[in-house]
Amino acid sequence: MKCTNRRFPHSSIGTFLKRNTPKVNMCLGGMLLSSMLMVGCGSETYEMAYSPNYPVSSYRMDSVEERGDTAIPFAKELCVADGDVSAGTDVDMSQAAAAALFSVNESGTIYAQNAHERLAPASLTKVMTALVALKYGSPDDLLTASANVKITEPGATLCGLKEGDKMTLTQALHVLLIQSSNDVAVLIAEGISGSEEAFCSLMNQEARALGATNCNFVNSHGLTAENHYVTAYDMYLIFNEALKYNLFSEIISTPSYTTVYKDSAGNDKELSVNSSNLYLQGQKDAPDTITVVGGKTGTTKAAKSCLILLSRSSSGGQYISVILGSETRDTLYDEMTDLLDEIKN
Repeated sequence: MKCTNRRFPHSSIGTFLKRNTPKVNMCLGGMLLSSMLMVGCGSETYEMAYSPNYPVSSYRMDSVEERGDTAIPFAKELCVADGDVSAGTDVDMSQAAAAALFSVNESGTIYAQNAHERLAPASLTKVMTALVALKYGSPDDLLTASANVKITEPGATLCGLKEGDKMTLTQALHVLLIQSSNDVAVLIAEGISGSEEAFCSLMNQEARALGATNCNFVNSHGLTAENHYVTAYDMYLIFNEALKYNLFSEIISTPSYTTVYKDSAGNDKELSVNSSNLYLQGQKDAPDTITVVGGKTGTTKAAKSCLILLSRSSSGGQYISVILGSETRDTLYDEMTDLLDEIKN
């Protein structure tokens, strides 16, 4: 936190919290502890109440001045939205459960609808899987598939892993994010943490450290499960953090990928996958002034059609957009194009 010469006395901060806690804005910044701390220029430290059970993810203190004292906001470089944002926009999201558009460069929220509603994320879950894997693993780690990679849910996307198959974490992340393979998600989770349960604990720990306190993960792939949910805003926080890893950014912008991995007997197995992102496949067009850099798709019966994107405007600005729970895939892309059209160059 940036330090100023002004100090926030106990009486002022107490008054501020009492007055503002019920109508908190969100915020952001890593918070693993059950309290947040504000440190002034002196040696005094002030505890601030914090709970992961607020109806919006985390919260912030707005800059306020009271009797000459200043409170500096937390995580001021992140976008904040404490409710719906639609002023000045012309977006039809009537067929989506939630949607949001954020300006990365300006740390601003352009559009938000139900951004804090808990919804099934489908394979957008894999963004969190990739983030945890990149943080706790190494690209050259060799992962070995267990019998748990056999997923029998109808319609689940699989790359065909068998028990004993081996691939590096780099290979696995490509298949995870490009094809959205669910069996590879299990491979990664067990390879990093020993079990999917332990890996999901890490997923939730890291999400809360980002201030994404309104999501919960019980698997690494996003197939429908009880108590597995995210919000559009939390997906923004998670995706924004994952973009700090060059490998993640590279993979989500890749339209196709071919690799060779080993089976249990050491034989070569070639695998080619194509992106599930129709913008990258050239099947859908973004507005003329917008380039879709990459992103992640997700579809299940419960979650319907979901998509999160990183896009760039003609002037070089970067934007993160997310839609959850769109009725059909075609509707999803129509809505996303409509949302991206709100980007003003």
